Amino acid sequence: MNQIPVSELIVQFMQRIGVDTLFGMPGAHILPVYDALYDAPVRTVLVKHEQGAAFMAGGFARAGERIGACITTAGPGATNLVTGIANAYADKQPVLVITGETSTHIFGRGGLQESSGEGGSIDQGRLFQGITRYHKIVERTDYLANVLNRAARILLSDQPGPVLLSFPYNVQRERVDAALLEQVSTRRATRVGGEGIPADSRRLAELLLGARQPVIVAGYGCVRAGAQDAVARLAERLNIPVTTSLKAKGVISERSALSLGSLGVTSSDHAYHFIREHADLVLFLGAGFNERTSYLWDDKLLDARVIVQVDHDPDQIEKVFQADLAIHGDIGEVLDGVHGALDRHAIAPGGPAREAMGRLAAPEERKDGNAIFPRGVALVEHFFRCLERDFPRELMVFDDNILFAQNFFNVSAQNRYYSNSGISSLGHAIPAAIGARFARDVPTFAILGDGGFQMCCMELMTAVNYRVPLNVVLFNNATMGLIRKNQHQQYQDRFIDCDFVNPDYQRLAESFGIDYRRVTSEDEMEAAFASLDLIGGINLIEIPIDKDVFPNYHSRR
Repeated sequence: MNQIPVSELIVQFMQRIGVDTLFGMPGAHILPVYDALYDAPVRTVLVKHEQGAAFMAGGFARAGERIGACITTAGPGATNLVTGIANAYADKQPVLVITGETSTHIFGRGGLQESSGEGGSIDQGRLFQGITRYHKIVERTDYLANVLNRAARILLSDQPGPVLLSFPYNVQRERVDAALLEQVSTRRATRVGGEGIPADSRRLAELLLGARQPVIVAGYGCVRAGAQDAVARLAERLNIPVTTSLKAKGVISERSALSLGSLGVTSSDHAYHFIREHADLVLFLGAGFNERTSYLWDDKLLDARVIVQVDHDPDQIEKVFQADLAIHGDIGEVLDGVHGALDRHAIAPGGPAREAMGRLAAPEERKDGNAIFPRGVALVEHFFRCLERDFPRELMVFDDNILFAQNFFNVSAQNRYYSNSGISSLGHAIPAAIGARFARDVPTFAILGDGGFQMCCMELMTAVNYRVPLNVVLFNNATMGLIRKNQHQQYQDRFIDCDFVNPDYQRLAESFGIDYRRVTSEDEMEAAFASLDLIGGINLIEIPIDKDVFPNYHSRR
């Protein structure tokens, strides 16, 4: 019998489920696992704050399309993870969290940093209950195989989410049979089409052929399902315009003649008006139709239209509207069935002409007609034009600001745009982008405002320490912009706790040892793109904007 410490078994378990990068910070109660990592092929990344570790693990999972992982000690190490893990939970990201805990024999006695929930101590289980798919303090080893099995099953499923396993110090040091891992299944679940999908696909094909002007609303579910090509193929075959949710920008190229751009209250109203004025059928593909996308659930958007919904997530089916046809299944498989049905109708690519197709606007026309920013953002707009021009493919953008990119950034189908979704936490873009950069070796930009930057800027030193190339674009208006907007629109300019003084960002960048540019004109923007190493360097690009330039949308109606 080959006996090994539980700490070593944990490391071997991570390797078996494909974890090769681990973000975190050591502490006394998790050191046995760290010691087992010393000779392991798992790469460890020391962060500056545990929240950064959670965001990095989430960014790694999104960009790498595999399990992200983070590790912390007990007490404050675990509690500092909460916001990042909540974000991963909202986005259904497969993130494994390993935390330490005080030894079981002192539970309830007031152990340092104890979070067992005994004797009035912090109850870590209850703290994470609502933001994980599974959480467990492993107090004994006799059920360890069952715990690891359940964790692996969730992380490798089609509907994953964060899993947190906490190991008391003494349990980490116990010895168990290494063969225990043979009881843990690490196979990914095989996708099986739901019953009736062929019939549903035929019905969907019939509805599309019978519609005068269908419109596709593509959501992040298309990205999760890897169905971008399938969506584009259907749109091109039947000349169907496509609009996307914010999270799904780039499902089809936003420079395509079929793109309506992004749908949502924080974007231009082009897609909204096209649906209102022309659509008689709206096909939702992996789109949840949340508050932002639905224009605060505006009834006029879907009224008197045929509604079809396809989603692999059963929780999304008819969550906020009733569908004439609702299909629970894999988006790619359903669309393959639609193409099979269309083949029998002999519909060629570029098939039925649509009455309203001639009314589709080019990206530039959509932009020019966009009144959400009435003035003062030409330099921001020029930045996104430069980004599109110089990085037409193989680019990752992590964006906390979202308003500018939603309106000015035409994402290509070969790039990846990751909006700050989840719970929309400030301070997300930089650590998430760093985590993603460990997963994919492509040029990466993190875009955020000065308020969010000051929540996470020390993680830039993590990029420096590990020589992770990254471009940070900082919009500086010396205010919490959306708070100031709301106080202007709804509270008669009674501004309170929104304005602040910024540091000297040039000196800050110099102290980090990274390159810096302050851009105040289009010529300076062109010079920055020409002179900075935007592929292999670490750069901070500061773009000042007017704090009193407010977007013309209201957070509540």
